[in-house]
Amino acid sequence: MDDASHLPAAPMAPTDPKPTAPPAATPGPRAPVLVRRAELADSAAIARIHQASRQATMPYLPPQRRTHEQVTSWVREVTLPQCHTLVATRGPELLGYAAVRGEVLEHLYLRPDVRRHGIGTLLLTAARRLSPGGLTLHVFQLNTAARAFYAHHGFAVIATGDGGDNMENLPELTLRWPPGRTES
Repeated sequence: MDDASHLPAAPMAPTDPKPTAPPAATPGPRAPVLVRRAELADSAAIARIHQASRQATMPYLPPQRRTHEQVTSWVREVTLPQCHTLVATRGPELLGYAAVRGEVLEHLYLRPDVRRHGIGTLLLTAARRLSPGGLTLHVFQLNTAARAFYAHHGFAVIATGDGGDNMENLPELTLRWPPGRTES
């Protein structure tokens, strides 16, 4: 579900660091938020975001067993080569990331301190552009905040699982956004 370390590594995909979305309005005199394709140099920051977000937003998960270096390696060797990975940035800061493989949104994580500022929506909008035929994702049933976020953005439950297919063994939902479905 959230740890694709069981997947074989694939060749490195070329990266395009150009922004893929227009700047988002941000409060105050801060720089605008941009979305661009992730680069290998972003691996450690993406890993930090991944770990911090899971720890802050999913307290029901068991303690993290992987080190920052292991997660960075997973990002560099698995996520970036196998997914079209986008990062939200404000100046030099990485604020969040989304990873899309085909029609599956594999990951969408934000730094805990930037949640509820439109950055997740910005990343989701960019991810939808990568998969105009629709997006599917998996979310833990216990992750009520993520479920509400995705429902607000037009995703609907298409399947349920008992957790046997994820390494956390937690019940999950499969959600789908079909093109043309509007936000609630």
